[in-house]
Amino acid sequence: MLEKNPEQVEPATGELAVLAGVQKAIARPATVKAARGLSHFGEHSAGWFALGLVGAAVDKAHRKDWLAAAAGVVGAHAASIAVKRVVRRARPDHPSVKVGVGTPSKLSFPSSHATSTTAAAVLYSGLTGRNLVPALVPPMLASRLVLGVHYPTDVLAGAALGGAVGGLLRRKLNSRKRKPR
Repeated sequence: MLEKNPEQVEPATGELAVLAGVQKAIARPATVKAARGLSHFGEHSAGWFALGLVGAAVDKAHRKDWLAAAAGVVGAHAASIAVKRVVRRARPDHPSVKVGVGTPSKLSFPSSHATSTTAAAVLYSGLTGRNLVPALVPPMLASRLVLGVHYPTDVLAGAALGGAVGGLLRRKLNSRKRKPR
């Protein structure tokens, strides 16, 4: 098999160029290390699910809501996996993009990390009374680009899916509180 000479490789364009640009701009050793930590925390939504269980253990008055929110995070993750299997978009693959972490599949769209993180941020915001979205979502989305495992539209679509699932469930949890029992 003949290998391509680096001068023969087509330059990155479109989303690949954006991805390579993000990596060039912010992928430093400390950033990559932090991105890997976020990646491991968010894998299969496990970290966010665990935080929901902690919330249920600590906030006994709202235990059922914390458990429902934690289940919602897992449900959002499952929805992203279903969409991945339908869309079947391959992960970025270009010499200008450095992959910094292993992935459980070769499928890219949408980012399941972005989906579960956004769902967790929306749902847990409702339970803590603090807007967690600005603190949690951008770092996770950026981490997927820093690690070279998603296109920008993958993380944006994942965030939109997670926001939709989280918003719908949060609305249901809030309406349940308003109804007389």
